[in-house]
Amino acid sequence: MCGIAGFVSNKAVTSPESMLRRMTDAIAHRGPDENRYFTEGPAYLGHRRLSIVDLAAGHQPMPNEDEKLWIIYNGEIFNHADVRPDLERAGHQYKTRCDTETILHAYEEWGPDSVQRFRGISRMPSGIATRESCFASATDWASNPSTTSGMGKHLSSGRR
Repeated sequence: MCGIAGFVSNKAVTSPESMLRRMTDAIAHRGPDENRYFTEGPAYLGHRRLSIVDLAAGHQPMPNEDEKLWIIYNGEIFNHADVRPDLERAGHQYKTRCDTETILHAYEEWGPDSVQRFRGISRMPSGIATRESCFASATDWASNPSTTSGMGKHLSSGRR
């Protein structure tokens, strides 16, 4: 599975890409295929990709249609194809076949309770960020190591 890392800060961050690069380099073994970032605080997201599903289009961090929401995710949602039609009927436009995009659109449609609609394997630290806020979820669908650290006005998280 992929590797994810990120942090939230309500203070200006100097060189957030450099910090995310160090965090994601530490988990490079989790995702050798790609390394990308979202760096528009207060949430800063990093992703190491192991390409399995939708090899051409499943890049993360992944935005929604208007790029107001961004997600990083590690895991697999088994029933994402069952949830997708409800979201398409509600007007959500997909660009990929990835389960990650279904999580993003479900969050837009149903908010934090959207995680109750999924079946899959994940510890799901996932982060959904806007330019103003961040939602993080950790569901115990599996036992994969995850680390969260709070330091003053900063919160960081990663998954090994």
